[in-house]
Amino acid sequence: MTDAADDGGGEAISALLHETRQFPAPEAFAKQANAQPGIYEEASADPEAWWAAQAENLTWDRHWDKVLEWDLPFAKWFVGGRINAAYNCVDRHVEAGRGDKVAFHWVGEPEGDNRTITYSDLKDMVCKAANGLVELGVKAGDRIAIYMPMIPEAVVAMLACARLGAPHSVIFGGFSSEALSGRILDSDCRVVITADGGYRRGAASALKPNVDEALERCPDVRSVLVVRRTHQDVAWTEGRDIWWHELVDRQPPEHEAQSFDAEQPLYIMYTSGTTAKPKGILHTTGGYLVHTSTTHRLVFDLKPETDIFWTAADIGWVTGHSYIVYGPLANCATSVMYEGTPDAGGRDRWWKIVEDYKVSILYTAPTTIRTLMKWGEEFPESHDLSSLRLLGSVGEPINPEAWMWYRKYVGRDNCPIVDTWWQTETGGIMISPLPGITATKPGAAMKPLPGIGAAVVDNDGNEVGDGEGGYLVLTDPWPGMLRGIWGDPERYRETYWSRFPGYYFAGDGAKKDEDGDLWLLGRVDDVMNISGHRISTTEIEHALVGHPSVAEAAVVGASDPTTGQAIVAFVTVKGDVVAVGEEGEALVVALREQVAITIGPIAKPRQILLTPELPKTRSGKIMRRLLRDVAEHRELGDVTTLMDPTIVQMLDDQMNAPGAADEA
Repeated sequence: MTDAADDGGGEAISALLHETRQFPAPEAFAKQANAQPGIYEEASADPEAWWAAQAENLTWDRHWDKVLEWDLPFAKWFVGGRINAAYNCVDRHVEAGRGDKVAFHWVGEPEGDNRTITYSDLKDMVCKAANGLVELGVKAGDRIAIYMPMIPEAVVAMLACARLGAPHSVIFGGFSSEALSGRILDSDCRVVITADGGYRRGAASALKPNVDEALERCPDVRSVLVVRRTHQDVAWTEGRDIWWHELVDRQPPEHEAQSFDAEQPLYIMYTSGTTAKPKGILHTTGGYLVHTSTTHRLVFDLKPETDIFWTAADIGWVTGHSYIVYGPLANCATSVMYEGTPDAGGRDRWWKIVEDYKVSILYTAPTTIRTLMKWGEEFPESHDLSSLRLLGSVGEPINPEAWMWYRKYVGRDNCPIVDTWWQTETGGIMISPLPGITATKPGAAMKPLPGIGAAVVDNDGNEVGDGEGGYLVLTDPWPGMLRGIWGDPERYRETYWSRFPGYYFAGDGAKKDEDGDLWLLGRVDDVMNISGHRISTTEIEHALVGHPSVAEAAVVGASDPTTGQAIVAFVTVKGDVVAVGEEGEALVVALREQVAITIGPIAKPRQILLTPELPKTRSGKIMRRLLRDVAEHRELGDVTTLMDPTIVQMLDDQMNAPGAADEA
């Protein structure tokens, strides 16, 4: 990724990413922080020794012979070591006398539907589930598909698989039957664990019918284990379908965890591709558990005795794997796990949860933060959020305005914010402030974590200077790194290691500001070529959200006969802003000028559509692929994973309506 233009646009973008505001951690926070000055120097002096020291926080059945075996691009960590992930997440805490400690405060979407699960409870549940899977014939190496709502049994199923050395493939509950069958076939799963349904926005949403439809294309699946959650009527295939409560509940609560090689596959997680089939990202056990537990402890400054940790995500995504399940449980944390949407039961539902459970660490996505911001600060202000001491952001670059709102109205100007960059492929956080050490900047991810090597390079792979932009690469192997693409090592090599020889290319663009701090710019395929000038959609979105009337914006490129590509922006406004008639037209004009002033005239959108909502998945991600379909006047793609599928058609109608807001 290069600067936007040679005619001043590049300088304008650099100015956009120049941030003079800095927020050091409160002095009392810094004094007690888990990460103290000197940690970066210690890790960089001998990264392998540093990671080995972190690995000592886990319980190993056999110590490793060698920390790292690196045959680019294939890595093995803690070679010769033997470990069990479920034992480290559950049993060892019970054996150490912490069985009465709460592992999860589970909050169902229907209000009052809550469960408190201690580590002893969790151990019994996992052992019973493991015994049940053994009865179904599951053995080490078998792949198990998990397609479930955000209920405790989903975590139990993951840990039961890990206990048996059976790699799990968790498939987000919002995916269609076609997506489900493709993932089951690719990893050759023979057992599927699901539920009759879950709750979304106050209504029961069925899951089992999607499984039934998917399995019409998956004849090798022999067993479907079904949790009864919503009590919906479901079709039943005798001999294949089994109720969880009928199989698992009658099992003994004791099961001896097996010892596995550190490189035993732990899970496969599929990432969607726009043209090719989804990639099955493979993570193994030892290095992944070291990476997630270490980053969870350092980035979130976890105090397991007192903190209540809430990752507001779904276990169907890697954020849930690493920071709802494996990282927090390995660290004996107490977590909140929430089934529903942010506004289920009212737009203050999240803040009720924070207040009721005294949440001290909150980790969520910028998309959700902007939605909460759009609803208004009166909702967080109406609740006691004084228990919060640290806030986190994940999933995409966060614009400075949302960062400041998060700090002011949620953190009450007293909570450090860790804006984290990582991917499904990296397994855990790679770039983030360390609270207590880093003076943070609104919108900046800051620096690679200790033990992590990252750089920003130009088209030729040369590292750029401060104040310049380029491609984000990872320069050294790390413990949580993917071990490959399931069944396709050549695709792994070609996808991640061919663009810049010797470097892992993340697919993201980044800039270094004048201080050398990192600003993430999103996917490089979200870079538009406007009359020969390369412009990041993220930078334009930041400029639009900088307007006081705007809550959220998504920008895509569309074909243009004159400029090659043109910029199309979809903008949602704050609740009290009028977005129709003459006032709406005036706002569109003002927003174009906002972009021109912030970035440069070359970046002015050709078209701005003011919309009450953007198309989002049920995990809160904006579906830019569908927005590109709208902007290009193409047939709309699959909308089954959207929170509200009607929004895309509304935008399509708006785009094609007479007098749509084209630039004069």
